[in-house]
Amino acid sequence: MPELLLICVLLIPQTVAGILAKSMGRNFFFWFFISFLIPIISLIVLLFLDDKGESGGYELADHVSKKDDPA
Repeated sequence: MPELLLICVLLIPQTVAGILAKSMGRNFFFWFFISFLIPIISLIVLLFLDDKGESGGYELADHVSKKDDPA
């Protein structure tokens, strides 16, 4: 029983990193596994990365129309 508790406690940084990455628009599993290698550093790196969902991607040039626009 103590081993199970220890495993759960050790998985907390990995789970937090994965959830934080997913909320920032990044891959959950990539950051979950990176956090096994460098647990605290990966959390610090995630905090300093820009949010992918915030920018909405690149802006199209003036002469390019979107797929939704009938041209």
